[in-house]
Amino acid sequence: MEETLICYKNVEVHQQELSVLREVNLELGKGEFVYLIGKVGTGKTSLLKTFYGELEVMEGEAEVLGYDMRSIKRKHLPQLRRKLGIVFQDFQLLTDRCVYDNLEFVLRATGWKDKEAISERIEEVLKLVGMSNKGYKIPNELSGGEQQRIVIARAVLNDPDIILADEPTGNLDIDTSRAIVELLHDICKGGSSVVMTTHNLQLPKQYPGRVYCCVDHRLINVTDRFGAATSTDGADALRSRKEKTIDIE
Repeated sequence: MEETLICYKNVEVHQQELSVLREVNLELGKGEFVYLIGKVGTGKTSLLKTFYGELEVMEGEAEVLGYDMRSIKRKHLPQLRRKLGIVFQDFQLLTDRCVYDNLEFVLRATGWKDKEAISERIEEVLKLVGMSNKGYKIPNELSGGEQQRIVIARAVLNDPDIILADEPTGNLDIDTSRAIVELLHDICKGGSSVVMTTHNLQLPKQYPGRVYCCVDHRLINVTDRFGAATSTDGADALRSRKEKTIDIE
């Protein structure tokens, strides 16, 4: 049976006092690629934040990598987050140090001590993202696409079970966006599940995965509208048929 990494049942997501999403039902299996689409302000990023404990889950059942997100203690959040790789839209690289030092900082912060092992791991991830010769560069010396590749390298340093990518192509041109999504799909095939938010509806058509839309404070499975070769369970399929009139543009 496929291992379930995220299981949300009838979850309600709040942003401060405002209810952003209601009755969220979502499962993420090992090796799956899931898109979260929807207009700005519909709750995509807020939902991602609940996966790593940045926002609390107010109602329902919510489990991420074996942790109950309704009752997880703050002291346990670092343990959870070590199993996650987070790709931020605005990069959040340390601008006062080179690429290599950015990556070394993360490894040392997560318990790596052996200098040789650190160097080998950094070389591995830079090769993975096609940036082997960029370790000496300062972030502002790189293009947007190159910086995003470094952010992905940072996210995979500790072999995460799940990568959460928040609009990773939002500030990139079309060709660079495709290259980034191809890279994320390659990493997914390597074993890490991926949840990616995007407002670019062409990407799920070109690079299939399961697709959910945040609309009218709900999360709707719309995979069948993108021709993605990914099965949906009976409940999701039924909900999708009922919601055919939902505008996802």
